Formats: sequence, structure tokens, C-alpha cells
Amino acid sequence: MNTHEGDFIIPNFQFNSGEMLPELRLHYTTLGTPKCDDDGKTTNAIWIGHGTTGSGHQFLNENFADELFNAGQLFDSNQYYIILPDGIGHGKSSKPSDGLRVNFPKYGYLDMVRAQYRLLTEHLGVNHLYLAMGTSMGGMQSWVWGHEYPDFMDFLFPLASLPVEIAGRNRMIRKMIIDSIQDDPDWNNGNYDAQPRGLTNALHLLLMMSSVPLQWQKDAPTRQQADALLAEKLESYASRMEANDMIYQVGASEDYNPLPHLHKITAPLLAINSADDQVNPPELGLMEDAIQKVKNGRFILLPITDETRGHGTHTLARLWKHHLEEFLQST
Repeated sequence: MNTHEGDFIIPNFQFNSGEMLPELRLHYTTLGTPKCDDDGKTTNAIWIGHGTTGSGHQFLNENFADELFNAGQLFDSNQYYIILPDGIGHGKSSKPSDGLRVNFPKYGYLDMVRAQYRLLTEHLGVNHLYLAMGTSMGGMQSWVWGHEYPDFMDFLFPLASLPVEIAGRNRMIRKMIIDSIQDDPDWNNGNYDAQPRGLTNALHLLLMMSSVPLQWQKDAPTRQQADALLAEKLESYASRMEANDMIYQVGASEDYNPLPHLHKITAPLLAINSADDQVNPPELGLMEDAIQKVKNGRFILLPITDETRGHGTHTLARLWKHHLEEFLQST
């Protein structure tokens, strides 16, 4: 599977906060080659947005890429132009840990989508998307794409998300994550030499937020196994997290609220969540009400099975790709 990586530099990028960054770097990975029709309209481009703390590279694995991008598969990279960007503050794109620390401009999802629109149109030469899709934060940004650029895509596919303001338990946990870091004296207003101890408390909350009760019980049915699994997960998270970056990443959702704008979405939209998703628990009933406001919207709730992985079900393409294929073929 051939990939290409690059960077797009936007000079003097103005954030919605009013702050400006002299050079905003957006890193990206692509597969395939763009195609256009006789009128010059891009026909085969697919934007895929990653989750909070993630990067575009998270999709280049056996559970996602090997289910979707190989020859003969749904998004065969010989036929489609697949764009996997790193959002602002993530991966190899500009972020606080590059040097500015807490002097980095405050960014939100609207900034992230607007920057990626410029990446597509000004740098990659993509003037239309066949599909805008994403997982978790990328799923939420798919809704934003739909109401901010309603004529820019043929289809929308948000996974593991809700098109409502981040509030209730979701917001409380996010604020606890941020407070766990900022309230630690070791954080030192962002000017630390070693990762502050508060980052571990933040990771505890992040683990609870994305926990999978059924699978974790199966994977750790004894006290000793549970303690070992927790230690393993904490070590994995800590190896790739940075405290200042995490504050910004978790806080970026503060400007997110598609609900008042859902009537602007015109592209056919399929939303899929999993019933064991602790971030977007189905008992809230929020999606059922919201999807009615989307002119061409559909919603599928995957039942809990031995294969689902809570919020992380979005990474297991084998569990939902048939629903997406049926949706694209029937619309």
C-alpha cells in the first residue's frame, strides 16, 4: 500500500480566538491519485478525520486500512484518493509542544476544519469530496464539514459521535482531564521540564471515558489481571501523550455544536455508533432526535457483541463497512 506524506504551510493563519500563527503546519498522508470529471470536479477524494490525541497514521493498520483500502475493497486506493490529515495540535501538525507551549493559539473544531479545507483546496487540488468521514473527534468534524461546506461532498459518514454540544458527563470528564494537569504544581503554567504527575491522573480519566466494560471484564477477570491491564494501558498512553498538547486537544471541542445547523446539511449522511460506547451512551437518546433534523440522515446503532470495543469500535471497519457500502449504493 503506497502512501505519500507531506506538509502544507499556511502563513499568518487567523484562529477564531483572534490569535494568529505566523506559520501553521498541517501534516497529511495520502493514498491513491485524485481524479476529475470533464468539468474539472474532483470525483474520488475521501477525507478521513482522526480522534482526539490521534493522527492520520492511526488508520494505516490491519483493522482499518486492510479492511478498506486494498485492491477490490470498498475504498480501493487504486480507485480512490484517500486523505488522512493530522489535525491542528495533533501528530506532525503544529502543536503547543513544538515550542510555544501555552502561548500556542487556542484552537477549536471550526479552526481545524477550516484549515483542512484549505489543505484540500489550496495544496492538494481537491475541489470536491466524494466522502467526508471520521472517527470520534473526526466524526464530530464530519458534522461540521456538512454544515460549513454543504456542497463540498457527496456523502458524510460520522462514526462514534453525536451532533450536539459537548455537555453533561462528556464535558465533565474533559474538564477533569484538563484540571488534573493544570492543578498540578508540576505543570508550572505549562513550563515543565518533565511531564507533570497530573498527566497520569488525566490518563486515568481518559481510560474511564473510553472504557469497555464487557471486554475489560473478559480480558481481566481477576484482580491481578485487572491491575496488570491497567498498568499496561497507562504505560501505552503515557508513552505518546504530552501534557500541554493534551489540554489543547481535549479543550478543542468547546466550540462544537452542530445541532442548530443540522438543517444546512444537504449531503446524504449515515451516522454509526456502538451501544457500548461510554463516550456517546445510547441511553441519552440524543442521536435519535438530532438525526430527524438532517434532511437525508440515517442512524445505525451497533448492538453490543463479543467483537465490539466500545468507543473504539469505530476503528474496527469489519463491523460497520457493510452498512456504509449499502448506504453508498442505495443513495
